[in-house]
Amino acid sequence: MSESWQGRTFEIEVGPVAHGGHCVSRVDGRVVFVRHALPGERVLAEVTEDAGKSFCRADAVKVLSASPQRVSPPCPVAGPGLCGGCDWQHAGADAQLDLKAAVVSEQLRRLAGIEVPVRVEALPGGLLRWRTRVRFVAGEDGRAGLRAHRSHRIVPLTDCPITTTPAVRAVLPHRWGPGNEIEVTSDANDEVHVREAGEQRLGGVAVQRAAGRQWRLSAHGFWQVHPEAAETFASVVADWAEASQGGLAWDLYAGAGLFAGVLAEQVGAHGRVLAVESDRRAVVDGEANTAGTPQVRWRRGAVERVLRDSRGRSARHHERPEVVVLDPPRKGAGAAVVEAVCRAGPQRVVYVACDPAALARDLATFAARGYRLDRLRAFDAFPMTHHVECIALLRRG
Repeated sequence: MSESWQGRTFEIEVGPVAHGGHCVSRVDGRVVFVRHALPGERVLAEVTEDAGKSFCRADAVKVLSASPQRVSPPCPVAGPGLCGGCDWQHAGADAQLDLKAAVVSEQLRRLAGIEVPVRVEALPGGLLRWRTRVRFVAGEDGRAGLRAHRSHRIVPLTDCPITTTPAVRAVLPHRWGPGNEIEVTSDANDEVHVREAGEQRLGGVAVQRAAGRQWRLSAHGFWQVHPEAAETFASVVADWAEASQGGLAWDLYAGAGLFAGVLAEQVGAHGRVLAVESDRRAVVDGEANTAGTPQVRWRRGAVERVLRDSRGRSARHHERPEVVVLDPPRKGAGAAVVEAVCRAGPQRVVYVACDPAALARDLATFAARGYRLDRLRAFDAFPMTHHVECIALLRRG
């Protein structure tokens, strides 16, 4: 294609939802990824990005025929050309669950060849004031905001309706160093922790609660963003792991030790849990959080490397884990880690995933090595955004 479509406006029929917070349409044989639209609508779409490939990106700047599932966004900067933090503020609560279920189902079918009914479950608390951790950025005038979609441009904010009130009040009314990132976390005690440009300004050690106990960790380290997510996910992991008393379990990408703690309770004092995590501070927090459970042994390092190195060590490391829990970053575990897990031969694998495409790719690798998907649950842990959390149970054979 020689002529760029950037800036052009088309009247289009909006097609199905796609992974990434947009819907798919076609104009003159080209795919157009349209934001701020819903399937079945007719809209005027302005092309915002065209790299000359088989697709381009556009915003729905005017709705000509609205879906019955369309609602007015609760945030005044949730629209074309504005804040990029949310994707689905223009969709009702049930519609958001349906959109995310369709995405998970499509990714599993296309990337893993798995046909399975998907229902996305809402977490308690509603669509607003759930986000406990945010990374704002200051503009040239020192006002904090968020970047526009696929842009470095900063949209200043006076509020962020999906963010907890304590976190909003700690950042948005104040001025910050121009260009600085401001990380804010509100913990289970509603204590606020603020770090600007890497320097701690307020707090630093967060208190969280899940799985019947309290957890202390670096305020800006890994913990679920939704206040109900950690408890919910720990409960599902406990139900599906079914580790035996005296058994061996692995917790890969262990973070601050939430799932290691769940597994430690199941295997008991005579069992063992191997917790693997690459982040130094997370390991320090995890060791402190599991100090009362000596059956948990921590290894710091990239999961792939730790598992590879363990194969060449003592016979003790060759014992087969009964269950492996893994909660990788957004890119997924990847083929090397999945293959290492399969070589270890656990009876069950519980996979916690924050990206359905990465999950589907890894499930395809598991399937090629004899592990089948037994159960799947999906949760709306990120309302108003396109993100969705899935937990998959795989069994060998």
